[in-house]
Amino acid sequence: MELLTIKSNDSLRKGLEKLNKSGLGTLFVVDENNKLIGILTDGTIRRSLLSNYTLESIVREVMKTDFVSFPVNTDNSIILAAINDTVKIIPLVDELNHLVDYASINKIRKISIASPVLSGNELAYVTECIKTNWISSQGKYVRLFEDLFSKYHSDYQTLAVSNGTVALHLALLALGIGKDDEVIVPNLTFAASANAVLYTGATPILVDIDPINWNIDVSKLENCITPKTRAIMPVHLYGNPCNMDLIMRFAKIHNLIVIEDCAEALGSYYNEKPVGTFGDAATFSFYGNKTITTGEGGMIVFKDNKIAEKAAMLRDHGMKKNKRYWHEEVGYNYRLTNLQAAIGVAQFERLEDFVSAKRRIAKLYNESLGISKYFQLPNEDINTTNSYWLYTCIVELHSPFNRDELIYYLNSMGIETRPIFYPLHLMPPYSKFGNIDNLKCSLEIAQRGISLPSSVNLTEMELAYICNTILNFIDRVDSLKTNPI
Repeated sequence: MELLTIKSNDSLRKGLEKLNKSGLGTLFVVDENNKLIGILTDGTIRRSLLSNYTLESIVREVMKTDFVSFPVNTDNSIILAAINDTVKIIPLVDELNHLVDYASINKIRKISIASPVLSGNELAYVTECIKTNWISSQGKYVRLFEDLFSKYHSDYQTLAVSNGTVALHLALLALGIGKDDEVIVPNLTFAASANAVLYTGATPILVDIDPINWNIDVSKLENCITPKTRAIMPVHLYGNPCNMDLIMRFAKIHNLIVIEDCAEALGSYYNEKPVGTFGDAATFSFYGNKTITTGEGGMIVFKDNKIAEKAAMLRDHGMKKNKRYWHEEVGYNYRLTNLQAAIGVAQFERLEDFVSAKRRIAKLYNESLGISKYFQLPNEDINTTNSYWLYTCIVELHSPFNRDELIYYLNSMGIETRPIFYPLHLMPPYSKFGNIDNLKCSLEIAQRGISLPSSVNLTEMELAYICNTILNFIDRVDSLKTNPI
């Protein structure tokens, strides 16, 4: 932030020089104790020179003191609401009023947990859609997106849909899951996994997770089987592949349908095959924070062509493919637009680069956090490739700090993080589907898990800042423990 700050007793000449270098149009004025006391803009300097001040006049004489600032841990929605035509840049400060970061319409926080990179062919493809008027669900980019996805996933049938949640719903419906059926779902996952089961009228049966890879615990599946069990939904959590050999063996023994929830795992591999190519169907999400994004959007991969055809019919209002406006069943409007698919195609073109970047980020985090004895690092088995959608680690029980203390500190330093998902069985809609005595691991992991910034455009400097901030926090905690006040 040094380039963006100026001392109150510096000259306007120095302010102009800094403004010229930064290009931001605003400098943050600090006093001798580095506390924020004002702002200086190029407009302020111009007006001052016209009012008989000189370039040798000091900043304190002309700076603006009626400015808007927020604590650095302020919610993004509050910051966005405060930005307008008059207030374009907002300084963010710590508890001592030291400048930590700034926000603008294009930049809310210093380092976000995940943000899309749209610097490829996205604009060109979307522009083509607009120029040709193909902006709805009809258009070449929907088909092209599906084809690219199919080729990547062993030429299985693919179906583009409006988001990852409806992808799950549609896959379940097409596979015949409905009332009185039970679907085994891991207790630690985003709620969409269980919600989609409930949409069909079926019942999610919550099973605990493995303490090492945080995915569904295969050793506990046998206890979940009842005469009503029809399917199992393994979730490749945070990009880490499940043990699909064991899951598919279990499914075969019990004649179960397998729906892979790959919402967070595009680019992950198990036994050198992409996840999503093991079960009867697999679903993907392209929400704004995913490895590739269409803003909102999803994709389903089907092994069976007839099941894929049924899903396509249900996606398009239940309308018969070769008899327009003839509805075979009550269907849904779950289609993806050509505009979204155009973005998806451009994003998919860079998938390998995105996954490589995420794996590079994970390697740097592992090297840095591995120095400390206070973290359980994410697991990657020898036969898997983790795409590290979000780099997630666990604060060990013996640590002198807890997860929430670390999250608070990082937030105060301009680093956005997030906790692991709440276990499903703790939340009102799902509490009757799980027994707390059988779900202890997911509860423990959820209380101690933290996800760190994982955007593919993180720079080496930003990664170093994050790692050093964490290690400095640990040093400070250790020091207080050794030398209590």
